[in-house]
Amino acid sequence: MSGMFENRPERSKEFGLLIKQLKKKKPKDLDERMHTLHEEAFRKIDCLDCANCCKTTGPLFTDKDIERLSKHLRMKSSEFETTYLQTDEEGDKVLRSVPCPFLGSDNYCSVYEHRPKACREYPHTDRRRQYQILNLTENNASICPAVYDILKGLEAIQPK
Repeated sequence: MSGMFENRPERSKEFGLLIKQLKKKKPKDLDERMHTLHEEAFRKIDCLDCANCCKTTGPLFTDKDIERLSKHLRMKSSEFETTYLQTDEEGDKVLRSVPCPFLGSDNYCSVYEHRPKACREYPHTDRRRQYQILNLTENNASICPAVYDILKGLEAIQPK
């Protein structure tokens, strides 16, 4: 895959029926199936070819994230927050703007080793208890080509 994955909100709705089925049945092997598909997707997809997540969405920043990044950037936490963050309507600390200010033109993250927990875990398709984040996964299908492929693969093996 080359270039940016086209961010199309309707792409996530493509999996509405699948998500509805999974929520209703909560398959015991959902984590195992998702993890296998996650590994397959990331064997084919290189995040550096896309970086759509960094270009179109921003992570939530925990206090630990702010502390770690501030220290790395040799800034006071308050200065880091004033420079890069704002508080959203839910009271979460998020980036002031996207694309992420730490994303380079080569799609490399300048703070990769110190990046927020949310960035480390994205797209969350390898975590446990997948049934708890099915809505998030459905939404991420419009942002991340790996998530799109994972849901396509899940759809193909999901009993009707």
